[in-house]
Amino acid sequence: MRVAHFDCFSGISGDMVLGAVIDAGVPADAIRAALDSLGLPISLEVEKVKRCGFAATKATVTAADQEDYRFLPDVEAILAKGDLTEKQRGLAAAIFRKVAVAEATAHGMPLERVHFHEVGALDSIADIVGAAVGLDLLGVEKFTSSPVPTGSGTVKCAHGIMPVPTPGTAELLKGVPLAPSVIKTELTTPTGAAILTAVVSEFTAAPVLTIERIGHGSGTKDFIEQPNLLRLMVGTAAPAPHPAEETDTVAVLETNLDDISPEVIGFAIERLFEAGALDVFAVPVQMKKQRPGVLLSVICDPVHVAAFEEILFRETGTFGVRRTSAARAKLRREAVSVETPWGPVDAKRGWRDGFEIVTPEYEDCVRVAREHNVPLRDVYAAVRK
Repeated sequence: MRVAHFDCFSGISGDMVLGAVIDAGVPADAIRAALDSLGLPISLEVEKVKRCGFAATKATVTAADQEDYRFLPDVEAILAKGDLTEKQRGLAAAIFRKVAVAEATAHGMPLERVHFHEVGALDSIADIVGAAVGLDLLGVEKFTSSPVPTGSGTVKCAHGIMPVPTPGTAELLKGVPLAPSVIKTELTTPTGAAILTAVVSEFTAAPVLTIERIGHGSGTKDFIEQPNLLRLMVGTAAPAPHPAEETDTVAVLETNLDDISPEVIGFAIERLFEAGALDVFAVPVQMKKQRPGVLLSVICDPVHVAAFEEILFRETGTFGVRRTSAARAKLRREAVSVETPWGPVDAKRGWRDGFEIVTPEYEDCVRVAREHNVPLRDVYAAVRK
């Protein structure tokens, strides 16, 4: 399994994440292209710097100051214009939604009334979108993180002088193990906390990892006490301890729907599969007030839960998504090609403890059936012989 580990010994911010992924090998031009596609007056500058004598990459977004506040729909409209993959757009939107939910909770107001302050500025939009693109291009399957130091003291924000961590950052870090720090400043920003909690599935000081690449992302400040760096380690986790079987953990997302058309549900299912869901299915249910409804379920990799939740919220308009984890036992598997009277047909071979099965790939069987004008069931039977 490909794993990336955030070593947040000096906190985390959006520009530090951006610098770390570029330092770890993600092409800066690929991130620039994604940012340029947003149609905003922003530019990305990348330079090599040193913090306390250690080399790192500093990513700086240059953007014009804007006094107008942005609401969540404004940001989502910006993301919709960008030339991003569905996963990248979903991750960026999920990060912004995390910030919005945290701000709504901290200020005691409805989600739709929350306006972004610093996070709605052009440079912060670029940090979040750039980080979403960069983290996707790392090509890892799991993100882990060390405990997070927030810093100490106070910081000046849009609401005045506030203690560190600010209420929004503290809300975002619920459930995250914190680390002590003597630095009298804000080490972890709302943007950094939102990015971290959107992708990390495990917090550990010492990940089980064979390191292949290390990226160092620099913060803006230069401390005397310690390097102001975010370290990102990318590598491979050890193989599963049970070679005779395959096991993993998946996330199960569920929402009940009774007020949208079947066409909308169908389109949402398409979007979920396009984003890489392991499975999506709908089950008819009887809901309150005797209304017939649909239970829409998604099985996905725990790393990408935030992106799939964002698709569910955006496409269905649901007010809530339930999230659970499930242990899964699987057959070991490989792609095979099976010879038939009409030529080779794609299939999957699965096996476990002496048991073996070959399952035809539907799309390829359909192709053969149409090309040779034979019943589909005959093609299936030929593959399974």
